[in-house]
Amino acid sequence: MKPTYITDAERWQAVLSRDGNATGHFVYAVRTTGVYCQPACKSRLAKRENVAFFSDAAQAEAAGYRACKRCAGGTQAARRSELVARACRLIEAGDTAPNLDQLGAALNISAFHLHRQFKAETGLTPKAYASAFRARRLREGLEAATTVTEAIYDAGYNSNSRFYESAAERLGMRPREYRVGGEGATIRFALAQCSLGAILVAQSERGICAILLGDEPEPLLHDLQDKFPKARLIGGDAAFERLVAQVIGFVEAPALGLALPLDVQGTAFQERVWQALREVPAGCRVSYTDIAERIGAPKAVRAVAQACAANSIAVAIPCHRVVRRDGDLSGYRWGIERKRQLLDRETAPS
Repeated sequence: MKPTYITDAERWQAVLSRDGNATGHFVYAVRTTGVYCQPACKSRLAKRENVAFFSDAAQAEAAGYRACKRCAGGTQAARRSELVARACRLIEAGDTAPNLDQLGAALNISAFHLHRQFKAETGLTPKAYASAFRARRLREGLEAATTVTEAIYDAGYNSNSRFYESAAERLGMRPREYRVGGEGATIRFALAQCSLGAILVAQSERGICAILLGDEPEPLLHDLQDKFPKARLIGGDAAFERLVAQVIGFVEAPALGLALPLDVQGTAFQERVWQALREVPAGCRVSYTDIAERIGAPKAVRAVAQACAANSIAVAIPCHRVVRRDGDLSGYRWGIERKRQLLDRETAPS
């Protein structure tokens, strides 16, 4: 069971272990120094009898303590992170997501200011975060629940009709289809060749759901089948072939852009990463650290790399523009050489 950081005993144990997960849950103050710190602060530990706990930095400062310079417990960025962390916990804890006014009242902050701070920290609005969180919980629940209705209510949707209004947007298909591996869903696809090798383009009812690259076409089709083992996969007609030609043209010249809808499905964190990637201009290179900072999660560099690896829409979600801080090309789902070619194309003079 995860610690709740509610009791002083739990909080003191978090301080002793310098538990980074406790950040945003509380701060601790040392009576003998007049300083307060974050739970994971690396400063020398004080004696337990000299330690007091507060729910946040504002409460500690109201009691007369000042911020620790080492862990920057009172900086504006730390305060914002703490505020947003508390908002996320409120969103995740409720059976139904609180609206912006309710969140602001619970956190003693105006709805306008909360919306701005939340967007700056996470890259999402509170409403979008709640929607992505519920969608992730639904995807997990659909695999285990006895019925679709049970999963819908367990995920925090308070009515079937309210959920079904956005089901296709969140799952890419009807929930019953998603639950059984895409059964009943129709996904059009086509295999072709481009200068980077074999390419597979697939489209659900919502938009392009896969652009896969490889040496041979057959493994790409297997990848698509693994993702939706019970979906109805059909070859594209003449209109779809024209769409594929448009995608191939985009792969050959990424700087031209791709004006087609994408069916993007991932966790809330993955969607933040993928959205940040789509905002990186052609010809630019960014590091995993840069993306982590842009989405307000500077310590989540490894998670950013994992989100890049999970991307199944090559080039349109341009994870090829992410390199290591030293400029090394690092890994790429579809091979380092393809990554090099894509970057060279984007920087070549027109």
